[in-house]
Amino acid sequence: MRKWILLCCCFAALNAAAQTGFKPVGNMEQFRQQFAKAAQQTNTIKSDFVQEKHLSLLSDKIVSKGKFWFKKENKVRMEYSSPSYYLMVINGKNFRIKDARTDKNISTSGNKLFEQISKITADCVQGNVLGNKDFATKVQENAQYYLLQMTPVSKGMKDFFASIDLLVDKKDLSVIKITMHERSGDDTIISFNQKETNVPIADEIFALK
Repeated sequence: MRKWILLCCCFAALNAAAQTGFKPVGNMEQFRQQFAKAAQQTNTIKSDFVQEKHLSLLSDKIVSKGKFWFKKENKVRMEYSSPSYYLMVINGKNFRIKDARTDKNISTSGNKLFEQISKITADCVQGNVLGNKDFATKVQENAQYYLLQMTPVSKGMKDFFASIDLLVDKKDLSVIKITMHERSGDDTIISFNQKETNVPIADEIFALK
């Protein structure tokens, strides 16, 4: 279950403690308007990603790589190619999880936790997090980036995450890194690169089959 949750929370950010030069955003209302406008204008995202998993009980990190696709409304595909194959697809209120041994579909209907996961996944990658009532969000900035520090307020998210940080590029207001701090003390960092926005993506990419 925890692995599915980590994979579903896709989306780009850095650990705030590891950053320097950040201060509270100067004009919060202006940032809200610009961030919301950028999210509204983002219909698709296609990119490569690198995921780093830092386990509290181990000194080494686990690095995975793969491809990422997003399409409105609430369609996400993360396909891990190394070190092993793993596929996660979100299509509306339904999930597909596949690896070498498992291939199953999961419906979020009647499952509040998976419904929350689906929402936070789309919000993170598209930039709608300021409107997500499951989190209290503080925004900081430096010369190059905005740092959105999301603290869970709903029980479903509190049970799994201490916080989620998003690093946003000031040039285009896109999320370039996501850091997820788990209650267990583990951290997961997903960095996006070779990103393309508003490119054609077929609905078949998100098929649950």
